[in-house]
Amino acid sequence: MATFRKLMRKVCMALNFCRYRRRILLICSPCFVLITVYIYVSIALTYAMTHGTSAVRPMLPTRFIASGLRFTKDLSPHPEEHFWRTELDNGALWNFIQHITDRRYNPILRKPLDSAEGLSDRSTGRQSGGSCNPDYQVKDAMPDYDMLTTQMKDFVVSMHCRDYPLILEPLDVCDDGPLAKTRAPLLFLAIKSQSGNFKNREAIRKTWGRSGNVMGRESKGGLVRRIFLLGMSKDLLVEDKLTFESKMHGDIIQWDFADTFFNLTLKDVLFWDWFSRRCPHARFIFKGDDDVFVRTPAILDYLLAEEKNEINFTNLTTKQLSLASMQTKMEQFIVGDVINNAAPLRSNQTKYFVPESFYKGLYPSYPGGGGVVYSGSLALKLSRVSQRVHLFPIDDVYVGMCLQRIGVSPIHHPAFLTFDFPIDEPNDPCANHTVLLVHKRSPTDVFRLWSETLTPSPECRNATLRVKRRDA
Repeated sequence: MATFRKLMRKVCMALNFCRYRRRILLICSPCFVLITVYIYVSIALTYAMTHGTSAVRPMLPTRFIASGLRFTKDLSPHPEEHFWRTELDNGALWNFIQHITDRRYNPILRKPLDSAEGLSDRSTGRQSGGSCNPDYQVKDAMPDYDMLTTQMKDFVVSMHCRDYPLILEPLDVCDDGPLAKTRAPLLFLAIKSQSGNFKNREAIRKTWGRSGNVMGRESKGGLVRRIFLLGMSKDLLVEDKLTFESKMHGDIIQWDFADTFFNLTLKDVLFWDWFSRRCPHARFIFKGDDDVFVRTPAILDYLLAEEKNEINFTNLTTKQLSLASMQTKMEQFIVGDVINNAAPLRSNQTKYFVPESFYKGLYPSYPGGGGVVYSGSLALKLSRVSQRVHLFPIDDVYVGMCLQRIGVSPIHHPAFLTFDFPIDEPNDPCANHTVLLVHKRSPTDVFRLWSETLTPSPECRNATLRVKRRDA
């Protein structure tokens, strides 16, 4: 009887298992599938990481070593050839002395070249303080010195001099004290002039170079300040009249150096130094000649729009902002008529003549010196970097050399016409309303253009800034 009961119990258990088998299979089947897939994926990944696929990625040794290395018992692997140019370009005077300076300020190669140790200050650095006398020994480095033009000779023997005393200086162009930053000019006009150009300066004061609050054409504008940059004239009568002019207007800075074409670079260097001490909070600087016409209200509109574009980057993501800020920060802002791949002019019949014994190679990209606009913060950087860039006889090229060493590329804008309107361009009655600057205009032209653009005719009222010509 007991045996029968055990048998009946097993039958009942078997019937219950059959009843619930389908449910058990429905629940457990996905688990078995997932476990199988997991095992397969794990094995596949382990194999791929260990062996890889030769068709997709070549096998690399445990320690990858770049080609072109030299192996010795005494030294660790090192390049077979120099990857940094060590020889000096001694075929041209400026290249030679600048190469030495660039090596000294190179962040990687701090130690100066052995060949530069014995050079005097005239070749490797600036001479400061006191008077600066011509260095005629430099003639030995230029075998064709006696055949050079007079202005080139004068520049070569005095290019080591870059500190000159101030003769005239306005004291109240920019506010100082605790509110200097809040009262700083939106636009600071630094205009290169010569002592005898009285009519040019007067036309500028009464038209596009007015000092004070200036309205934009489409914006509120901002505070504008003006300064003229001058050297010394040999005409004592002209100098006396200039002193009187300075007392009347208080807008002249004059240094004690000869006001020649090749000394225009000194005006840049000395102005940057003066600006960094007396007006460092100005937001933008216009630097140009006294024979240009500038649409100041339009420039104010343009600059305020550029600042607004930078502020709009705050709405970007962190990654987008970091990329955009590297390219659009106003401290690197400089705009004008950019000239690329220019070569030195070797004809001594032009005032831009630079002999091959002085400079070899192409010029870096630079904005034309007739008129350029850059941020005040960039001017502070230019002031610092100029201390390690030797003077060059052409001022706008020198600016390009400084920009190159701080890694800033100038922005080209077709509304800066430093070479006037193209000769083959069709006449447009509204052409002057499409520019920010146009070069080579007389004082009479400046008065006429100012009146014309300040109150445009109905047909020119909606004229927009120039864009690059399609056939250019």
